[in-house]
Amino acid sequence: MNEADVMKARKGKKNVLIKPKKKKHPVLNALVTISGAAFIMYCLSSIVITQAEISEKKQELAVLTEKAEKLEDENDEYRSILSEEDEREFMERYAIEVLGYAYPNERRFYDTTGN
Repeated sequence: MNEADVMKARKGKKNVLIKPKKKKHPVLNALVTISGAAFIMYCLSSIVITQAEISEKKQELAVLTEKAEKLEDENDEYRSILSEEDEREFMERYAIEVLGYAYPNERRFYDTTGN
């Protein structure tokens, strides 16, 4: 394109009628604004509720993890008991510690002062 063609194109644009912009209907504009605000409120409330659920689930996970650790310790204790060759030793220890039994000639002293 040469300069003459460019000048003609510029002149041609001056004669072109500019169409007026269509005005939006005020009710439609208000409806779009209200629906946009409602959508934003829905998104924000959804985020807040999801964060609360995540926090609750993390607490549940911590409790379950602690419980699992206790059960693992208990299982390890049971495994060590089952792996013992001498079952009599286990039975004696269990009778003394858990059931409170004593040997026939054994004397036990208990602190009854309450301190």
